[in-house]
Amino acid sequence: MNIGLDLSRSGLGEEEILSLRGKLQAAERDLHKGEEGFNGWMTLPEEYDREEYYRILEAADRIKKSCDVLIVIGIGGSYLGAKACIEMMSHSFSAVIEESKRKEPMILFAGQNISPNYHRELLEAVEDKDVCLCVISKSGTTAEPNIAFAVLKEMMYEKYGRKEAGKRIFVVTDRSKGTLREEADREGYESFVIPEDIGGRYSVLTPAGLLPIAAAGIDIEDIIKGAADGAEEFRGTDLNTNICCRYAAARYLLDKAGKKIEIYECYEPKMYFFGEWLKQLFGESEGKEGKGIFPALLQFTTDLHSMGQFIQEGSQIFFETVINIEKTEKDIRIPDTAAPAFRGKTMHQVNMAVVKGVAEAHADDKIPVIFIDISEISPYLFGKMVYFFERSCALKGYMMGINPFDQPGVEKYKAFMKEKLNE
Repeated sequence: MNIGLDLSRSGLGEEEILSLRGKLQAAERDLHKGEEGFNGWMTLPEEYDREEYYRILEAADRIKKSCDVLIVIGIGGSYLGAKACIEMMSHSFSAVIEESKRKEPMILFAGQNISPNYHRELLEAVEDKDVCLCVISKSGTTAEPNIAFAVLKEMMYEKYGRKEAGKRIFVVTDRSKGTLREEADREGYESFVIPEDIGGRYSVLTPAGLLPIAAAGIDIEDIIKGAADGAEEFRGTDLNTNICCRYAAARYLLDKAGKKIEIYECYEPKMYFFGEWLKQLFGESEGKEGKGIFPALLQFTTDLHSMGQFIQEGSQIFFETVINIEKTEKDIRIPDTAAPAFRGKTMHQVNMAVVKGVAEAHADDKIPVIFIDISEISPYLFGKMVYFFERSCALKGYMMGINPFDQPGVEKYKAFMKEKLNE
């Protein structure tokens, strides 16, 4: 099980990539200085707090035994990593599988928007279900999760009473400060810590991601092992062999060449929310000081029928990064009643033919195409992918000369929102 990087269709020469040795080494030094106080994710997989790890497993086991539905409340980095992993590893149609056949609770999400329709319908959907809540927020005051938690907590009090509801509420927040920490301590909710030196979009390997993932029945030990192996494999700055550094260098060169949009493309629907996580990771990390590559996401082959023409012949201000899953767990042989071109083949064979055909067509028209090949979908490779992209993103940020760990623009809109609420 591994991750591979193919730059053969990127339009970049090997000399160009190797010319960035000095800039990459400087970025690596900046990353290790830790001046920003947000690089705790770098050593997390290898130095995981085993006591907290076992508490996560115990809490996940109690959640499985006590509820039909776990509602995860969070936004951005507080929920996208968990959502990405659960979508990757779970049955695509778990919502229509009979409850008696499910081994784990259904995982639903709230607080990622402020839509009254969404949250009213969520309340209706779980009215007759046994429910647990997992609320994730460092501060506790972010608008979307704060409001959703208030609404859902009221539902829990009415359903179970305040004391019993408190046993069904799990909190992931700061160790010592913030309104959510204060409430967890006051009400006796079981709580887990997001380390102070790990920002939201880098927090998927903390309890913010691991608790919901474990509750979904996914092996978090394999996830941590994959991330730890990634930390070892991607260490250093050898541009000849280190694919993490090579990806950062390729993105830097394409950025400088005027390719200001990176289109993440996945041909496996299970990877869609992993692409959503990538959008936040790179968008929030790079988009500042008038710099950065805009991350977009397309689901192929579906979006080939709406966006394929533009990508092939439209404004060439983008490059493509294909997240390619090489093997599938269960394939389907195409019946002989299909068109002659498809008879005798499997769906995966046809899908891979589209992957290669599209890449060749686009590269032939000088569109840069990067392939990130994932041998298969597994918890181990999810952990390794998370570390690969986190490290590559941080290095590219420092190569650009920006801080990849802050988000001043986000803080600005929050301040203006508060002004409007006060009006």
